[in-house]
Amino acid sequence: MTRTGSSLQAVLFDMDGTLIDSEGLWGRAESATVADLGGVWTHEDHRRNIGGASGQVARYILDLTGADAAPEEVAARMQAEFARALDDGADLRPGAKELVALVAASPLPSALVTSTRRALVERAIDAIGLDSFDVSVAGDEVEANKPDPAPYLKAARLLGVDPRACVAFEDSAVGVASAMAAGCVTVAVPDQVELPSAPGLVVRDSLVGIELDWLDSLVSAKTI
Repeated sequence: MTRTGSSLQAVLFDMDGTLIDSEGLWGRAESATVADLGGVWTHEDHRRNIGGASGQVARYILDLTGADAAPEEVAARMQAEFARALDDGADLRPGAKELVALVAASPLPSALVTSTRRALVERAIDAIGLDSFDVSVAGDEVEANKPDPAPYLKAARLLGVDPRACVAFEDSAVGVASAMAAGCVTVAVPDQVELPSAPGLVVRDSLVGIELDWLDSLVSAKTI
């Protein structure tokens, strides 16, 4: 159910780098995995892979190191390293908890749409709580991951809403491409990367101070 008179039907949230400050944790996991394979992981390597699904990053690592291993094995190593990094919890990005709570307290449905595998999602989002979202879509639950639109299309389908009437929050070029390809109004809050301007993309410094009326105005402007 949406608010009376509202064009906005749902709010969709990416997780890593958008709601939680986890890109540094993924960087440590990637670096440790590459070191185990005899390579060196640079900041530029990490930057190029921000927002990427574990399978995509694993293939990049194999190209980088030339290691004799299956992508699934490398992805599993990375996920195990990330899980260890989560033992101390993941910090939230500014305004994240407040914005999710604002949406959760409204009639608007919401979804968590992440490239992270289901086994890690609940631990990673623990500081907000997975139950703050009506549905969640994990990276191993879609036929194609970001930048493909499939994750956002699945979230909209599960919520029973039109993706073109949804606002999606993202932080990376990969995630932005996915949300925009699904037709969502996309708000980017970049983390560690600069995002090129794109028609219809809204870029903010943080999630602090966002109001539902503003989100509704973005959807209304798109449909005029």
